Amino acid sequence: QVQVVESGGGLVQPGGSLRLSCAASGRMFDFYYASWHRQAPGKSRELVAGIFSSGVTNYADSVRGRSTISRNLATTTVTLEMNRLTPEDAAMYYCSFRTQDSEYWGQGTPVTFSS
Repeated sequence: QVQVVESGGGLVQPGGSLRLSCAASGRMFDFYYASWHRQAPGKSRELVAGIFSSGVTNYADSVRGRSTISRNLATTTVTLEMNRLTPEDAAMYYCSFRTQDSEYWGQGTPVTFSS
């Protein structure tokens, strides 16, 4: 029974930054890939960033250069930091972990834009 919980979402300022955290609990100790996706109203879910257990990362073109994803294998925690935020970054952000046989998703944390 694995539970994935995201946190850190909320109201952000134009040009501001955010730090999202994701933690998995339960019987999951061997994930090989973790990722953040987001879904804005009226749009499909898209990959924001991913990280392998080795530390290799990948980013969407829209966030590359202003985002950093990191992971803590000991705590099964993944963090996404973004700066220079724009209205296009407003979305529900979801975290996921992939193991050899399964994929686990959180329920999302919302990021909204103040103006």
